[in-house]
Amino acid sequence: MSTPTNPRIEPFKAPTGTRDVLPPESDRWQALIALFAGHVRRAGYGLVQSPMFEEIGVFSRVGEGTDLVRKEMYDFLDKGERHIALRPEGTASIARAWIQHAQGEAKPWKVWYAAPSFRYERPQAGRFRQHHQLGAEAIGSEDPDLDVEVIAMLHDFYVSLGLKQVTLLINSMGTADDRRRYIEDVRAWLNERLDTLDPKDAEKVVDHPMRVLDSKRPVTIAAIADAPRITDRLSPEAAERFERVKSGLTTLGIDFTVEPRLVRGLDYYTHTTFEFVSDALDAAQSTIGGGGRYDGLIESLGGPSTPGIGFGSGIERVLLTCDAEGVFPAPTSTTDVFIVDTTGGTAARDFTIELRRAGISAERAFDGRSMKSQMKSADKSGAAFVCIIGDDEAAAGTVTIRDLRGDTGQEAVDRSTAAAALAARLS
Repeated sequence: MSTPTNPRIEPFKAPTGTRDVLPPESDRWQALIALFAGHVRRAGYGLVQSPMFEEIGVFSRVGEGTDLVRKEMYDFLDKGERHIALRPEGTASIARAWIQHAQGEAKPWKVWYAAPSFRYERPQAGRFRQHHQLGAEAIGSEDPDLDVEVIAMLHDFYVSLGLKQVTLLINSMGTADDRRRYIEDVRAWLNERLDTLDPKDAEKVVDHPMRVLDSKRPVTIAAIADAPRITDRLSPEAAERFERVKSGLTTLGIDFTVEPRLVRGLDYYTHTTFEFVSDALDAAQSTIGGGGRYDGLIESLGGPSTPGIGFGSGIERVLLTCDAEGVFPAPTSTTDVFIVDTTGGTAARDFTIELRRAGISAERAFDGRSMKSQMKSADKSGAAFVCIIGDDEAAAGTVTIRDLRGDTGQEAVDRSTAAAALAARLS
């Protein structure tokens, strides 16, 4: 028996940790991004699209020793032997873009983004190797009221989605000097308790003690319950600044909890840090957004000493939270009119495009399907109206408009005025 010369090819699948976002789910993504864009535009933030990859130094300088840099970045040598990394988070790219293009712009420079990020980690609910973030950054002002604005902007976005089981956690990392002194205190405290930590966290104590405070491992969480708190070690300047932020949030009616162990995962944070966590999700995956002030980041990337603050919020995680609370459903059909043509398809082709040019969302069937089949498609489309063009309509130069969702019945209108008649009904 001969071996087939053209064996069946095994179908390709999306890589592990990635997924295809298809309609109608993608309609929900678009609605989410549009809602976010409206919120940030009202606050003066403009869209930035930065490259999906950068020189690896853009990212490695923001978190030396972090899992993000050591284990999770997708990095490679390109054909020019340049060491490149796929973007693991949004802030560093925006900071690089400001240094390169926007130092002369009015301050603060306010921008937002909606972009994919890449991290090699174990895929799980709401966490993918390619995930997508909404984010905003404000560069060039150290005013604590800007911190309040940024936090309020993300808070109000979550409220607009209908989310109710979300808690805001805030902390202050103090000045750079406060942070350095605190790191030494924490290192000394942890060194006396190494045997009480999870072994993977114990390894971090010498070089990165702050990472231990950020641990999600139960053994470590229990062991560090009484760890030194940076809020007890803030300089007078930093403490006054933090009070201004808390006062501003209170005045705006935004509830919060001060969480002294909230240190976030990257080295560039100073002063205000914050996270929004959902009580509707599993505790290990409960963070749906967060950020903070990064007054040393731009200088570490080769720019002038310049303050900044921003946040990121994962689209997948936010929608998972919406599902858990039963809010922000997928939008209903965007089709206004479905054209049913039993005269060969030419009339449907021309009338559909005419309606779209008039600003009306219109669809049609293809491949010469029967009247019954086309009507089924019209119903499934969610269209408010169906326009029927049969032999009688073609001969009379008319279109029959039938109300699919209401009680206005149907009527025949002149073909030349059909678009206007539909627009009037839809308005």
